[in-house]
Amino acid sequence: MIVDDDPADVAMLHAFLEDEASSIRAETESGRAEQAIAEFDPDLVLLDLRMPEPDGMELLRRIRDVREDAGFLPLIVLTGDDSTVARNSALALGADDFLTKPLDRQEVVLRVRNLLRTRRLYVELTETNKALQRKLGRSD
Repeated sequence: MIVDDDPADVAMLHAFLEDEASSIRAETESGRAEQAIAEFDPDLVLLDLRMPEPDGMELLRRIRDVREDAGFLPLIVLTGDDSTVARNSALALGADDFLTKPLDRQEVVLRVRNLLRTRRLYVELTETNKALQRKLGRSD
């Protein structure tokens, strides 16, 4: 899922990732991002920091619960702000990665692949644990 208020950036990211994802959804209105994430149930979120209210930092705060409910929902922050404060703030709020604009296609693809692989492993481990618990007759 892409959350970015700039349609040109959304189109670029879609072009970068169309061969990597079975489905891509974009939301250009930050005020609808929370609902869109809940409805789409993505495996990864690309989130721009610089948007009209709520901005990316506020969205990071707001979607914590959704991300926790998903178990492990990777989130990559995208921004033109390359300051240490922006990077550290985003990471402190739970971002899994931080990329600065202008974006490099290969770097975006590689980082998305890595986090999607981690997401798949998390989901597989969760399913294996559930199967083992059922087999042992436990329902933790």
